[in-house]
Amino acid sequence: MELLIARNPDPDSRLPYLLLLPLAGGMVFRTSGTWPRTNALYCYPVSLDEWPEVPDIVERAGLRSCVRRGAAIDLVLDRGRENRSQIVFTRARGRDAVFWQSPRTRKQARPDVTTPTARAAGIAELEIVVDSHERYAYRFAGQQVSTVKRALPSGDYGLAIDGRLIASVERKSLTDLVASLTGGKLRYALAELAALPRAAVVVEDRYSQVFKLERVRPALVADGLAELQIRWPSVPIVFCETRHLAEEWIYRFLAAARAWADTETASTERLTPLAAAPLTTELAEAPDAPEPSTAEVRAWARAAGLAIPGRGKLRPEIWGAWRAAHPR
Repeated sequence: MELLIARNPDPDSRLPYLLLLPLAGGMVFRTSGTWPRTNALYCYPVSLDEWPEVPDIVERAGLRSCVRRGAAIDLVLDRGRENRSQIVFTRARGRDAVFWQSPRTRKQARPDVTTPTARAAGIAELEIVVDSHERYAYRFAGQQVSTVKRALPSGDYGLAIDGRLIASVERKSLTDLVASLTGGKLRYALAELAALPRAAVVVEDRYSQVFKLERVRPALVADGLAELQIRWPSVPIVFCETRHLAEEWIYRFLAAARAWADTETASTERLTPLAAAPLTTELAEAPDAPEPSTAEVRAWARAAGLAIPGRGKLRPEIWGAWRAAHPR
């Protein structure tokens, strides 16, 4: 059994991929991504006839299990990481809906709220600097934001004025927060953030989830967070329930920092240099982003028609072909 993902040949569809499951003679869904890494993916079930005769395959993975259990289809892929997910049949806003979710996205809270679209602090377009090492970065698609990638000295999302970093936000999942807290890295991260005029740490989960941890004592994490807040009170640690709400909070925080910098003349004396050279706003001149994962290069190679193994390391010529097709 295999799970197949192909490009949707319909140019007018907002869902760019087709997902084929070997269940009930073949089930096909239009979907918005190749795996629910950070958010549950919306899926639209279609007939088997929509699967193209010559599909443009972007992902092929063996299936250990594909079983329908009530209102969900449980999938277990034959690979070490990102191997478990569910196709869930539910209702949203009074309509039938299907979502593809992983254990990580299933744990996220889903508050029934709609975030506002009004401009934060009345700023027509806010430029946010995204750290070039940030994987699966926020896009701020629903807001008046432009992004530029640049290596940041601290944090993952920053605001710069005249080549100086005036605010920065470190983004954490709960797993990453606990690992960096118990490993000691979070202490150094907060020390660096505290040197900036404005900074914060945003966690993509509820604070209550701290007390449901299984592999580490919840009291150890709670005490560690409290100690960090006492030591660096100028850097709040904010729990925002979901990735979407964390993105919204960061947008509003950085917009407020921009308004603060514009209105308080005394703030210019406290601005910390981002780098020796002025900050560029051109992506082409920004530091290179980290190379993609092996899975991403493997999907690109398959789409390009290159012969590659289903698992294991990629040959040097495959990486060379990817770099040739994606010049920095």
